[in-house]
Amino acid sequence: MKGQRGSISVVVAAIAFVLLVCTMGIADVGSVLAARAHTRAAADAAALAAAQELAFPSGATPAEQAALLAQRNGTELIACGCDAGSFEATVTVRSAPTDLLLVPRSLTLDVQARAVVDLP
Repeated sequence: MKGQRGSISVVVAAIAFVLLVCTMGIADVGSVLAARAHTRAAADAAALAAAQELAFPSGATPAEQAALLAQRNGTELIACGCDAGSFEATVTVRSAPTDLLLVPRSLTLDVQARAVVDLP
C-alpha cells in the first residue's frame, strides 16, 4: 500500500484537468452560438435597411445604409447585392467572436440575409 500512496491525487488532478478543458470547450460553443445569432440579426437588419432604401430612396445608397446598420450592430458588411430598380437586397456580414478560450482567434462568422419589399 505504501507504493501507491498519492496515486489518487494524480488521477483526481487528471480528471479535474479534463473537466476544465471540457467546460472551456462548452463555453466556447455557447459563445460561438450566441455570436452567430447576433450576426444573423445584424444581417437581417442590414438587408432590411438596404431594401427600404431601394423601395423608398432617401439619398443614400442601399449599400451605405446596409453598412451603417451592420456597423451599428458590431459586424462588417462584406457584400451587398442591391441592384437599383429592384426591391430585393441580399447582404453578407462578418463578425468575429471574442473571448474564446480554446478556439483560435481567427474564427469569423459570415452570414447572408435577404429582404424583399412587396409594394402594392
